[in-house]
Amino acid sequence: MIELLVNIAIIGILAAIAIPQFAAYRRRGYDTDVKTNIKNASIAEESYFTDKEIYTSAPADLASWGFKQSPSVNITPTGSQTTFIISGAATAGCSSNTGIWSFANATGITTGVACN
Repeated sequence: MIELLVNIAIIGILAAIAIPQFAAYRRRGYDTDVKTNIKNASIAEESYFTDKEIYTSAPADLASWGFKQSPSVNITPTGSQTTFIISGAATAGCSSNTGIWSFANATGITTGVACN
């Protein structure tokens, strides 16, 4: 009986450690999904620019150049004659105003707020 109680206690301790870690891994996964979609959209944006000599603000134009958006990510391109910004947000798994990232080709930097 004592061995059973010790085993249950050990399983409880391991679960108390593992469950928060799993949630953190999941949140990082949402961030990575958004960043990957932004990177792929920026490649499609550059491909579009190579052919049309202008950046686009239409997601359909990016799709015609091979960009495929993940179902759990919302991507918004903003393009002009010389620059573009790709914004993305996780649509599931993050609290409000988190999991939002953007990439500006003028700076070449991806910035945002991590999923929480």
